[in-house]
Amino acid sequence: MHDLAFVGFLAALMGLALRRPFLFILVYVYIDIVSPQRLTYTLLNSVPISLIAVALAVGSWMLVDRKEDSRVAPRQILILLLLGWCAVTTMRADFPADALDKWDWVWKCLAFAAFLPLTLRTRLRIESLLTFMCLSAASIIIVGGIKTAAGGGGYGSLDLMVTNNSGLYEGSTISTVAIAIIPTILWLGKYGTIFKRDWKVKLFTAALVFACLLIPIGTSTRTGLLCIGLLVLLKLRDSKRKLLYIGMISVLGLAAVPFLPTSFTDRMSTIKTYQQDESAATRVAVWKWTWEHVQQHPLGGGFEMYRQNQIRYDIVKADGTKDNARLDSKLTTDRARAYHSAYFEMLGEQGWPGFILWAMICLGGLFRMEVIRRRYRNAEGDEAWIAPLASALQAGQLLYMLGACFIAIAFQPFMFMLIGAQIGLDTYLGRKRAEASFRPMMKRAKAAEPQPALA
Repeated sequence: MHDLAFVGFLAALMGLALRRPFLFILVYVYIDIVSPQRLTYTLLNSVPISLIAVALAVGSWMLVDRKEDSRVAPRQILILLLLGWCAVTTMRADFPADALDKWDWVWKCLAFAAFLPLTLRTRLRIESLLTFMCLSAASIIIVGGIKTAAGGGGYGSLDLMVTNNSGLYEGSTISTVAIAIIPTILWLGKYGTIFKRDWKVKLFTAALVFACLLIPIGTSTRTGLLCIGLLVLLKLRDSKRKLLYIGMISVLGLAAVPFLPTSFTDRMSTIKTYQQDESAATRVAVWKWTWEHVQQHPLGGGFEMYRQNQIRYDIVKADGTKDNARLDSKLTTDRARAYHSAYFEMLGEQGWPGFILWAMICLGGLFRMEVIRRRYRNAEGDEAWIAPLASALQAGQLLYMLGACFIAIAFQPFMFMLIGAQIGLDTYLGRKRAEASFRPMMKRAKAAEPQPALA
């Protein structure tokens, strides 16, 4: 019965997509984010539903979708260049077999990100994509939020429906994504047109934002706490009543402290004492090793090259009271430790060429969203939604880039979908501006035509 519910839902979506082929894109988005094949016992495990969905999505676009409104943006070319460079490093990887395993899903992520903006020709399509992304992630976030509110959670122990600690089901990753989509959730609640903006939508929006804020608490991830801090600053930028906003945030923050679980506060306290925490000390050691390695191998070592690292680091233990503590240093050795940073992941695996391409893709999104935000910040009427959406997508990118400092999510598919939405918004607005400037030219040309003589 559990499997039949998932099969029925997918069958219903694909049935609707037969009438509206763009829905095949959204079906693939749902499958890629939620991974229903990992949530079922037998039925979906034996069928390559992801491959079927992407084949239907690309095939329907090629056969029946309009192409004249589609544009190719510079960042799509950069994504394709990054895809090509990843193929080169995979062929010459230090660990060929392991590299092929990662390449198997990375190329799909990058190819879909480059393809996605071609389909986002209207506001409704952009909004539909963002709605599916948020609701798909919400299916994981709501579960984690309920369990956290019920007293569950802890670092590495919050059950998010599957035992496989990968994708969005990994604690630090879902913490980053949960905070990164809050601006988009708020935008959908205020400007969305798919659902009627009544009290039910407002209530669900508020509840979903609350669940997103609970995820870093339930997972006890320091990355999530840092992302919440940055989110507060980003919302301050967009707030019209900044003093009132600061006061409300301060009151809410102080009121929430007594209700935070001890496991969360104890782990957050290690931010200032990373040398006493083995996880944090290991990360710093791996980053140093990767930086030294890339100096000798500037073109990278291919996917999974971290398996060759050998690191030495000191763990500092504090004994005694706070005012009279004795520090003991213990030398620790380890090997094959993961990067725990998207920046060092790109440097180690793809070298400077891949890192520069990836940085240009990310920074290009921040720049283009800022251009759009400033261009439409005083817009009214039918264009009032544009600047807030650009601000929300920019904030999501910034939050991702902060979380990426501490998690190896350089190729996280969800965030590349967000980049695809940025590109889609940019190309859509570019086409609308071109059409708006073309119409007056046509009117002037028509007015200049000689008028026929009266009989």
